Amino acid sequence: MLKHFDALASNAANYVPLSPISHLNRAARVHATRPAVVYGDLRYDYQTLATRVRQVAAALQARGIGKGDTVSVICPNIPELYELHYAVPMIGAVLNTINTRLEVETIAYIFDHADSKLIVADSTLLPVVQAALAENGSDVPVLVIRDAQGPDASAPSDYDALLGGPAFEGSGLPEDEWQALALNYTSGTSGRPKGVVYHHRGAALMAMGTVNAWQVPHFISYLSIVPMFHCNGWCHPWMLPLVGGQMVFTRDPIPAKLFAAIEAESITHFGAAPIVLQMLAESADGPDEPFSPRIRVMTAGAPPPPAILEKTGAMGLDVMQVYGLTESYGHISQCLWQEDWNALSPAEQAELQAHQGIAFPMVEDVAVVDRETGQPVPDDGETQGEIAIRANTLMKGYYKDDSASAEAFQDGWFWSGDAAVVHPNGYMQVRDRLKDVIISGGENISSVEVEAVLYRHPDVQAAAIVAKPDAKWGEVPCAFVELRAGTDPSEADIIAFCRERLAGFKTPKAVRFGELPKTATGKIKKFELRQLARAEG
Repeated sequence: MLKHFDALASNAANYVPLSPISHLNRAARVHATRPAVVYGDLRYDYQTLATRVRQVAAALQARGIGKGDTVSVICPNIPELYELHYAVPMIGAVLNTINTRLEVETIAYIFDHADSKLIVADSTLLPVVQAALAENGSDVPVLVIRDAQGPDASAPSDYDALLGGPAFEGSGLPEDEWQALALNYTSGTSGRPKGVVYHHRGAALMAMGTVNAWQVPHFISYLSIVPMFHCNGWCHPWMLPLVGGQMVFTRDPIPAKLFAAIEAESITHFGAAPIVLQMLAESADGPDEPFSPRIRVMTAGAPPPPAILEKTGAMGLDVMQVYGLTESYGHISQCLWQEDWNALSPAEQAELQAHQGIAFPMVEDVAVVDRETGQPVPDDGETQGEIAIRANTLMKGYYKDDSASAEAFQDGWFWSGDAAVVHPNGYMQVRDRLKDVIISGGENISSVEVEAVLYRHPDVQAAAIVAKPDAKWGEVPCAFVELRAGTDPSEADIIAFCRERLAGFKTPKAVRFGELPKTATGKIKKFELRQLARAEG
């Protein structure tokens, strides 16, 4: 029998599709005169931001861009890219932000695979865009952004022509919140990058969940460091209008520029990868005294070495470690600070801060599961399993790759490929990518754990641990180390340093010195290092 509850249907008044477009629509009214964008001498408020967005949206629509069309953008973090995060999805199109550090071949692949209908490029990146199109034999139209404060300030600007015309009318909301919003490509560390499709619902919930979990107050001053080509800047561009916060741009994440912006604009929040935190902690341009008030920082990527967290804490940065993937819109777990940690030493606090913690509030569940039994691992801090996620902030799937989507989504979970343990306090800690776990004589060795020790060595700038074949143990840890300028420790010095701090079987059995190969997002290319280690035998 149909219950009266079930007979009540949704309608236009009580059901509106979730979308981050709503966040800007509201901010244009509620925070109209508050600063939205700061870039050197350029400043404008939320009303202006919303007007510019709607003008760009209408101009793109006039150029034939519509629902389901991919607009590929390759551009550093500048205000125009912020505007495109709203203008493109406002007309039902899909925003594809591309890593500015990629080589021509990969950019050409993305243009083709993404079915790009329009390319928007910063003028300084136009040569690589043209080379990529030539490689594809493609005639996709290119719209050029001239950054008036960039190195190519005299270049002609197609983007400026999008402004000043009629504004897009209507709400800009999708008919269906499951509609595609963005297309982001993975790092491609082990092959061709995969296209990850975001939906409006997930982006809206990620933004709202971030406000809750990061305890973001109204009217923050946010420094734009996280590249917007990486998980759409961890979805922070879609979060800021909720709290009327201003986005402060420096174009280049150079420590001198960042420190100048922090002082000039009273920065309260920013996100940054561990490598950026290391740059800030070791920069000669840093402050003489700790920041006061302290600055709230979110970090993600490779688990940050506790040594870096100690340094940034002393600088006046309150760093919260989060965990996520491109497939999960960025962060889906957080190392939420606990009051009883206040009594611990800075070193002990840093060890705990390096954990990936507990699920964000908009996430249904994050579990560490034994794939063989299908059961969660015990909270013993030792037993490893794979991180599995269930959330509204997960991708629709991989673009044009049904088999990869089916492999990622199984048994009601998204399987991350990351190995982790759960500590007695319920906090999760990533140990490795599953493919990076070293099994030596039957013992599992976490490369992350060994790397954290290496980062404590005063001469080590960067480090990576991979498996090296061994006749007796099957495989053993091999260290690849990038040294600081002016230092010259020996292999024996590095091994002895590790042996004092690790169990014998975890200590590297070989050390190789040199610059480490990195992806365009700054991640160390461990697959190349594994090949080198295997070649040595």
